[in-house]
Amino acid sequence: MTPRRPIRVLLVDDSADQREGFRMLLGSQPDLEVVAQAGDGAQALGILRREHVDVVLMDVQMPRVNGLVAAGRILADPQVRGLGRAPRIVLLATVDVDDHVPAAAVSGAYAILYKDVDPESLFTVIREAAAFRGDD
Repeated sequence: MTPRRPIRVLLVDDSADQREGFRMLLGSQPDLEVVAQAGDGAQALGILRREHVDVVLMDVQMPRVNGLVAAGRILADPQVRGLGRAPRIVLLATVDVDDHVPAAAVSGAYAILYKDVDPESLFTVIREAAAFRGDD
């Protein structure tokens, strides 16, 4: 039996400390691999045009291009889709997740969570997002 490859994750947050915290947390799981990091949605799109990623873990509130706008751009980008299945996007918010749900749904995000979600729930959502087939 061939071992499954790790789930490839892109971390997107304007806070380097937040990215590092999530990198360390995800690095504790043998089936999750952080392959790149970006400081905003525009940088994320550039990375995704070159690098296949399974799941994008992205902050909602960022300067330049926020997570909601970036999610829509990423999922609509033909260059990203040209690398294979479009990545699933899990958005993270510090406050008012309910206020962002409609926009997250319109953007095509798989899920939106609070940043202080417990680790096991975060791991579960990332794994479910990577496994989700949807309509692509």
